Amino acid sequence: MAKVGIAGSGVAGMAAAIRLRSQGHEVEIFEANSFPGGKLHQFLQDGYRFDAGPSLFTMPHFLDEVFVRAGKDPRQYFNYERIDPGCHYFWEDGTSFSAQADLEKFIASASSTFGESEKNLRAYFQKAFALYDLTEDVFLKNSLHKAATYLKLSTLKSFAQLYNARIFENMHEVNRTAFENPKLTQVFDRYATYNGSDPYRAPGTLTVIPTLEYRWGTFLPEGGMNTISKALHQLAVDIGVKFHFGENVEAINVESGRVTGLQTSKGSYQFDSVVSNMDVVGTFAHLLKGQKAPKRILNQERSSSALIFYWGVKKQFPKLGLHNIFWSNDYRKEFKTLFEEKDITNDPTVYVNITSKHVVSDAPDGCENWFVMVNAPHVAGQDWKALAEKTRANILRKLSEMLGCDIDSLIETERILDPPGIASQTSSHLGSLYGTSSNSRMAAFLRQPNFHSSIKNLYFCGGSVHPGGGIPLCLLSGKIVSDLAG
Repeated sequence: MAKVGIAGSGVAGMAAAIRLRSQGHEVEIFEANSFPGGKLHQFLQDGYRFDAGPSLFTMPHFLDEVFVRAGKDPRQYFNYERIDPGCHYFWEDGTSFSAQADLEKFIASASSTFGESEKNLRAYFQKAFALYDLTEDVFLKNSLHKAATYLKLSTLKSFAQLYNARIFENMHEVNRTAFENPKLTQVFDRYATYNGSDPYRAPGTLTVIPTLEYRWGTFLPEGGMNTISKALHQLAVDIGVKFHFGENVEAINVESGRVTGLQTSKGSYQFDSVVSNMDVVGTFAHLLKGQKAPKRILNQERSSSALIFYWGVKKQFPKLGLHNIFWSNDYRKEFKTLFEEKDITNDPTVYVNITSKHVVSDAPDGCENWFVMVNAPHVAGQDWKALAEKTRANILRKLSEMLGCDIDSLIETERILDPPGIASQTSSHLGSLYGTSSNSRMAAFLRQPNFHSSIKNLYFCGGSVHPGGGIPLCLLSGKIVSDLAG
């Protein structure tokens, strides 16, 4: 039995802790905040409850598995419902589309709305599902940086079929070829943003992402997204993981090429193994001073960030659901502005999440809690106050015109979170939500491995390392770490 110290209590850190504790190890988590969950937390303001971070929950079986591995019934800790329709889409020319949860119903509805043949739609999903099955074991569930992975029969089969992975086409090219209607292409291009990338540059392999929603569905935990953090924390406590809240990790101690423990704001601790759930750039810059940093990995292009407006709105909108998208008229320009100019276009695509549609207590009677987000560049010297003001005005113009009322006059409480705020509150380097972008065909191989190549018993998990960002992948990074360290 080893003693394991974990820096950070994000979803990945807690998942790794639970798995390692279930294997018999002593595990302690150190968290600078007074609460667990990292980006996945909540706040209350003027009678409204807001999920502060991730708003999309897919592949709940990965979360359930953490509880099952610990010998617990996940339904004793949290429950969730499948959302139908999964998302509502709106264009300025008056076109709207509700993406139904059932795949066959989605295909029929999309065919009717966009004039696309059902055959084309069905073929697209068949390829996406097949690509997921081809890549899941290799790229998501195991380390890409261990020789043993490449000796598995499943890996050899996957690499023998990589010609089907569309790595030499960008995502937009694949979607444009698959569909005749540009609006439907836009719907599927959006999935590049699920890992902070640009569909006009990211490899066609990312067309696998819709599998998460159209094979398994979109879900919402009862009580909101923060319930996931609460459930993981309670499970960890129940099986004996020790938490140190309000205790910032200041250094990972290393002697003779081996981890010896952690130095925190309150003292020094001895551990046999250490796991960093912090952003990998910050880990090397602040916790591993004096150790050689992997510059090629750390200097890759950063993923996008977000500019978020939390609005308490004193009206209800029956045409809106949990997830809503109001499209830009020039999607290509939006991403060019984002990644090349490090700016936000004057006509951004706007995402509106409203949990009070399902969690009634999240807003006062007759009101809704709006989580309003646009894609934003990472921190690069912008005047964020001015950019937030400009973008707020552009969002209000778009939403007011498309919803037929003055939204600004309905906002009775507001909070704003910009990329510098994301960077300071979550230690995400330059405010990037997913670490590095996936805008190159080799991006998956160039993410930080889940272990350190020259420091024994040092491991990494979370959205900035393999296999990537988002709740499902963070949970899987915790699994990979537990496999490596267990």
